[in-house]
Amino acid sequence: MPTSASPDALPASTGLQAPVRKNWHRLVPRSLFSRVTLIIVIGLAIAQLLTFAAIRYERDMALRELMMIGIERDIASSVAILDRLPAAERASWLERLERRNYRFVLGGSAQGIAPQSVLLQQFATAIADAMRPFEIVKIGQVAQPTESLQIQVRLSDGSSVVVHARRVGMPVSRWVMWLLAIQLVVLALCAWFAVRLVTRPLADLAAAADELGPDLKAQKLLEDGPTEVAHAARAFNAMQRRIAGYMAERVEILAAISHDLQTPITRMRLRTELMDSDHDRDKFRQDLDAMHALVREGVTYARTLHGATEPACRIDADALFESMVADYEDSGQAVRLEGRTGEPIVTRPNALRRILANLIDNALNFGSDVRLQVRADSDRLVLAVIDNGPGIPPDQLENVLKPFYRVEGSRNRGTGGTGLGLAIAHQLAMAMGAELTLRNRSEGGLEARLTLTNTRAAPPG
Repeated sequence: MPTSASPDALPASTGLQAPVRKNWHRLVPRSLFSRVTLIIVIGLAIAQLLTFAAIRYERDMALRELMMIGIERDIASSVAILDRLPAAERASWLERLERRNYRFVLGGSAQGIAPQSVLLQQFATAIADAMRPFEIVKIGQVAQPTESLQIQVRLSDGSSVVVHARRVGMPVSRWVMWLLAIQLVVLALCAWFAVRLVTRPLADLAAAADELGPDLKAQKLLEDGPTEVAHAARAFNAMQRRIAGYMAERVEILAAISHDLQTPITRMRLRTELMDSDHDRDKFRQDLDAMHALVREGVTYARTLHGATEPACRIDADALFESMVADYEDSGQAVRLEGRTGEPIVTRPNALRRILANLIDNALNFGSDVRLQVRADSDRLVLAVIDNGPGIPPDQLENVLKPFYRVEGSRNRGTGGTGLGLAIAHQLAMAMGAELTLRNRSEGGLEARLTLTNTRAAPPG
């Protein structure tokens, strides 16, 4: 028989624990603000409850000691008084000797069983010791009222008196409970304010980072508050300025390179015209055209990263889409338009036109049946460019949105282009606050979907 568990059994036990751990994670708040507040409030509540329990326990101990010292002496004194009174007068003294936690009954016998709890046993022993030299006939614990004893005492004349005694706990005033509740509320408010003071700058920093898109125009953080918060805000603002400076410098460099390349490219074009061989002249001209297109599109891509300065405005989207489709038809390329928006939208028209043009050009390069589908919902506008081409391998759908990436393994720009068309469309979409996604259709071909939100909002002033 094996002495250790098989390794195959380990994944099964681990798998049983995974759902339990996942369910616990669902109960825990996700935000740092909620988690820290919950921890502080629960900790303070536990501390309050422990303090209340300790005070209550100490009060019970003090009351028990007080009862053990005082009540047995009072009962013993009352029994001594009844013993010295004539038998005929004892009944009239019962109400005078009665107290909140004990009373006397002449005659009869004690009921109940022997005391069960330790506290009642100590209570009964203390009363019995204080009543000496009177004879204790029986001590019994009764069910009603709770924590009660019946003690049968024989007087000196042979008659019996039954003492009905009960333990009375120390009550807690209602104002004490209200005070504890108010304290807990005050502590919770203080904890909420303290955590908010700590986490709000983090939320502002995260919001500023989210707004730092391709346009690099995020709102400047206020450099005030606690020392650490002000330092983080200054560091973030400095980082934004450095990034904007680097991007501007890159655009300037690319623009300068593009400008400086114009002169040698022009000279090379003139020299190609002087070449005797038509075949070599055509080859050189193609290379020069490719070089010029690559430089031009590189600068365009850099400018999209630098930011979209075009303001949003209200346009007739249906007219824009019909105009683009008509332009392609005039150039001999078939593009169909399906669907309408039905109302004006608020967007950046030049950026939108450039995105759709890049997507349609890409679809025409690989497919023959190209369609622009328009679907307007209540809160968004979905534009889909669909083709019947070969599609894109699933593992490369995200890579084709990167600059200079082409699916073809060759460097033939006649089929693969410069690798910047989809990248420019992707960057412009992010600058507009839109989302560009690619997916392969089940019936074949590629779908490039552009989703625009808040298209019905009023244009910024």
